[in-house]
Amino acid sequence: MGMLNGKVAIVTGGGSGIGKGIARAFVQEGCNVVIAARTMDRLDVTAKELQSGATDGARVIAMQADVTDEKQVQALFAAVMSQFKRVDILVNNSGVVKGGSVDTLPAATWREVIDVNVTGAFLCLREAFKIMKVQGGGKIINIGSISAQRPRHQSAAYTTSKFAIWGLTNAAALDGREFNIAVSCLHPGNVMVERRSNSRSGAGRDEGPEPMLSTEPIGRVAVLMATMPNDANLLEAIVLPNAQTYLGRG
Repeated sequence: MGMLNGKVAIVTGGGSGIGKGIARAFVQEGCNVVIAARTMDRLDVTAKELQSGATDGARVIAMQADVTDEKQVQALFAAVMSQFKRVDILVNNSGVVKGGSVDTLPAATWREVIDVNVTGAFLCLREAFKIMKVQGGGKIINIGSISAQRPRHQSAAYTTSKFAIWGLTNAAALDGREFNIAVSCLHPGNVMVERRSNSRSGAGRDEGPEPMLSTEPIGRVAVLMATMPNDANLLEAIVLPNAQTYLGRG
């Protein structure tokens, strides 16, 4: 406990699912956490829930922001700086999962997935870089997916977005190296979150019942990434149910 005492983290998509799980793991280690998303109702409920489990005086604050809107992203980071004077950790978790065969996938759906999953991550990462360069370093954790290595059927937009996140991670890690900014990518497998409460595929065709993880192991790995020493970067991690069909496919 207390491995993140005094640190300040922004977790996008922090009102539910993986984002909420990571935010919970951070506050349990004494980290001040700003959870951000487009709608405040769920954020407020989550912030109150997480605050009750915070340690060492950590604070949980909910802030509304659409990560696809450049001005809203800039306002989010400005508000966090006004409140805390620093940003030590960014978790780029906001994302949408929408599927469909490539021959019938609407262009609007493609744009929505890429805008949220890729452009949103870039906009947040860019603002974090500006702050972390000045303060002497920081940690950025991009939430990818095992879809970046093993695509599902009918998931062209989502799979493409997660390949892009892995590319963004590599490029940003290189840009951040001389400034003590470590950029990492955490690839979850099947995680039991609200949009997958029936244990079935969240995108494309129905894959049938599958083994699922809770968000707790994802949070543990995020804490590990966030607490690596300044001269080390846990560049990539894959966390999935041991029984998930991933190895041995095809």
